[in-house]
Amino acid sequence: MGSPPRPQPGHKDDKYPFRLFPASFTARLEGVGRRSSSIFSRIKIHPNVLTATGSAAGLASGALFALDRPVGAGILVFVCGAFDVLDGLVAVHTKRQSLFGAIFDSSLDRYADFFIFAGLAYHFRQNAGLGLAFAAFLGAVMVSYTRARAEGLGFDCRVGIMQRSERLLLLGLAGLAGPPLRIFDPAMTVVLGLIALLSNIAAWQRILLVRKLERQAAFLSKARNEKSRTGEQA
Repeated sequence: MGSPPRPQPGHKDDKYPFRLFPASFTARLEGVGRRSSSIFSRIKIHPNVLTATGSAAGLASGALFALDRPVGAGILVFVCGAFDVLDGLVAVHTKRQSLFGAIFDSSLDRYADFFIFAGLAYHFRQNAGLGLAFAAFLGAVMVSYTRARAEGLGFDCRVGIMQRSERLLLLGLAGLAGPPLRIFDPAMTVVLGLIALLSNIAAWQRILLVRKLERQAAFLSKARNEKSRTGEQA
């Protein structure tokens, strides 16, 4: 895992608005993640091993969705999400953060996402769920791309109503709860529709945030220049 993105003026590093789930719920999950990561840190498991394990779980979950085994797929989606959180925490705790780890993690996340949505697309290959699976994957890719592009421009950009943790939680819940209630297809169709809509909204939230931050930076730069000129004239 690499070093965290640089926070920008006017944008608090740990408080991101417009999330799908309440902050209290997210805080509880983060607490569980921190406690679990301490176990992996003590037994000295390399964070890249955790990254690869989580991605393998994502690949396997996609295969199980395609094979009409949604409960097993749902469990593996949760495993994928859990390891996606743990690898970064373990990297921090064991001081093994690296640029390679960061790109390795991000790249394998995209592979895992592809296989999960590909498995769902195959499951829904004969109805409208197919199109929703593709639209959801597009939204997932755009959420990732807009953050990476913004950070490449020097902006911290982790806002968004539908991020990876929310996507995996919804997919896992639909996989686990749908079959026992005999509503897997309609439940997953609704979930894919939500992901398709809200992920693309999240991508545009990030695009518009960059515009806002750029304008703020330009305004501050102009104000500093004017103050500097005024000081020189005095």
